[in-house]
Amino acid sequence: MKKGRRLSYAQAGVLGLAGLSSFDRFLGWIKKTLDGHPEVKTELGLYATIIQIAPNLGLALSTDGVGTKLLVAEAMKKYDTVGIDCVAMNVNDIICVGARPMAMLDYIAIQDVKKEFLVELGKGLYKGAAEAEISIPGGEIAQLREMVKGIEEGMGFDLVGCAVGLVDMRKIIVGDDIKEGDVVVGLASSGLHSNGYTLARRALLRKWKADKYIDELGRTLGEELLEPTRIYVRPAMAMLKAGIKVKAFLHITGDGFRNLRRVPSKVGFELDNLPKPMPIFRLIQRQGGISNEEMANTFNMGVGLCVVVSARDAQKVIQVSKRHKIPGQVIGRAFSDREKKIVIPSMQVVGKEERFFPMN
Repeated sequence: MKKGRRLSYAQAGVLGLAGLSSFDRFLGWIKKTLDGHPEVKTELGLYATIIQIAPNLGLALSTDGVGTKLLVAEAMKKYDTVGIDCVAMNVNDIICVGARPMAMLDYIAIQDVKKEFLVELGKGLYKGAAEAEISIPGGEIAQLREMVKGIEEGMGFDLVGCAVGLVDMRKIIVGDDIKEGDVVVGLASSGLHSNGYTLARRALLRKWKADKYIDELGRTLGEELLEPTRIYVRPAMAMLKAGIKVKAFLHITGDGFRNLRRVPSKVGFELDNLPKPMPIFRLIQRQGGISNEEMANTFNMGVGLCVVVSARDAQKVIQVSKRHKIPGQVIGRAFSDREKKIVIPSMQVVGKEERFFPMN
């Protein structure tokens, strides 16, 4: 990286969709499908759309994929963990509306169906489903030799899922009752999860091969990058079962901590007690010459799920998370703010509608 040059997600090839004319027009057509369907509660969905299927019962829907983390799997010739990521990225969104995940359908687009790694993908999907306590009752495998390409000929594939869950319509978690002084409990991530890999690969894999052992990480770069996304279903459901008044579950994925702005409450959040960044985040930032604003806007920085509760319930959340072997801590608090800013003093950044900016 040349001195003074800073790498951004856009420079790595990933553009934000907000404000793009083609995306806005695409959404215009999709939104027309909602006409005449009052049972679809998109305004409540946040991370998942809810379809009311009975007076007090809703079906929560979410879909997501693994992204370019799959290229790391191909580089390492290790395919038995990315199925976990596929499950995680979907069920972690489902729980954010207070729904219990029930099942997921998978879609695999593959260049050569004869390749044995398909079996390894199945192993990962099974492991993820077992952890999330869901089934995978069906899916689709599409053989797209002319469309799907990988690093090596015949090894290209994509992996996507669509998860469903059930929620009591009277107990949907929307995030509309957050008040100044409410706290944010951050549950630890396992690493990068499945976001920001285009930027991470640009920062790291131009210098090192995936099988390079990195002392700072204590393992190879590929092993670190393939660490599966943590699944938060069990602790989240345990919190609800214990009667903890959860005001918001927020899955920290793309857009980093700006995901906290999804809540409709007119509050901002000051995150003044983030955990020390894991070595992988420090390595990416240093090798890529990446700004704090770009890091906060792209990565989870060690926190995979935020739980917003009243101050009196914070320790209950931490205790439940600890019982499920996931570290948790209070990382910040809500404050009244119509602009809904996300302030991170340790990184000297503030998140607004479009992205994070340096603090003045």
